[in-house]
Amino acid sequence: MSYYIFLLVLGLCVIGAVTLPRHVNRRAVSLPAIQVLAGAVLFGLVPTLPDVDPVRQPIVTERLSELVVIVSLTGAGLMIDRSPSWRRWGPTWRLLAICMPLTIAATALLGWAAVGLAPAAAVLLGGVIAPTDPVLASDVQVAGPNEGDVGEVPIALTGEAGLNDALAFPFVNAGIAMLAGGAWFGGWLLDDVVVKLSVGTLAGWLCGRFFAWLIFVRFEGSWLKNRSEAIATIGATLAVYGLTEVVHGYGFLAVFVAAVTLRQREPEHEHHEALHAAAEAVENLGSALVLVLVGGAIASGALSPLGWKEVLVGIAIVALVRPVTGLLSLVGSDLDRRQRWIAASFGIRGVGSVYYLAHAAAVGDFADIERLWAITIFVICLSLVVHGSLAGRAVDYASEADRQQLQLEGMPPAEE
Repeated sequence: MSYYIFLLVLGLCVIGAVTLPRHVNRRAVSLPAIQVLAGAVLFGLVPTLPDVDPVRQPIVTERLSELVVIVSLTGAGLMIDRSPSWRRWGPTWRLLAICMPLTIAATALLGWAAVGLAPAAAVLLGGVIAPTDPVLASDVQVAGPNEGDVGEVPIALTGEAGLNDALAFPFVNAGIAMLAGGAWFGGWLLDDVVVKLSVGTLAGWLCGRFFAWLIFVRFEGSWLKNRSEAIATIGATLAVYGLTEVVHGYGFLAVFVAAVTLRQREPEHEHHEALHAAAEAVENLGSALVLVLVGGAIASGALSPLGWKEVLVGIAIVALVRPVTGLLSLVGSDLDRRQRWIAASFGIRGVGSVYYLAHAAAVGDFADIERLWAITIFVICLSLVVHGSLAGRAVDYASEADRQQLQLEGMPPAEE
């Protein structure tokens, strides 16, 4: 009976994720936070459900969150209408090259100096917290393919979320390498930074070109007419990810690059919308499942290692570290003051952080793993609540800034 109750709650969470955003305009409530709360209540009130313990089940946690992340990266890559370039994606490159390393360094310093984590665990915490979520921050990101040039902030945040889920890997691997000891830096720099990033980028570009040829040339746009969009999208995502990992590259990076590359072929074709819709459907199910299980982990005591120091560090990461490092990275960009504040502040944490910590726990024996899980889950929950409650006003604020910028450039504002 408890299993069917779990399916009931999960189904309601998925339905809410799909339908409520369309009917609640500029809501001041975080639907992902509600999903976490639903999981906590469910596992707290139904004693026959098994304990959700990521410390004891790191491989299961890793694989489940991994699937959700790679599908969400495909969806994020297909969202963006604007073709990538150094100038057109300027804020995204700044957030990745400046904000992300500063966030990792500041988080690691807080973990070591304020909480007393070992250096390897502190670096791991920085890498785990670094990636922002392309699914859970959908309220402030690009809505989907062929939505038009919707503004600088959504494009910056969508591009950042798509790429930093992959770029966090070298930093997570640095924490794992530090734990192993020895002369780790040279091998880490060559293998985890240079080789895997290069292979992931190249594999993603080649796979994106191949699937673009397959869809728009070989089958001349008829590939998806048999209502197999979801199967085709997930199949392509898994193929790109698996191939890249086999050839020793970062699969997360390849999946996003492949989706962006595919998006540039026949950019106005309706198949892009079908592909994105299919990815979004799987995202909604997968992210709801993970978030309900995060709530179950809370009910099972995942936050019990938190002390006041860990709580303060978690608050500082959300309310201080990301906004400050984000603002520093955007100094000198084309964004105005309001746009910089929004882009800097909305670094929502989610499923990517769950994946990275589960991955590290599966391959390394970190003595502080329970505290790392407690801090990470606390940061995710705090981020969901804070960013979810402010998303509507942030969108209005950013839209007004975009309209004013267009008027200054002598261009008509986009229709709502």
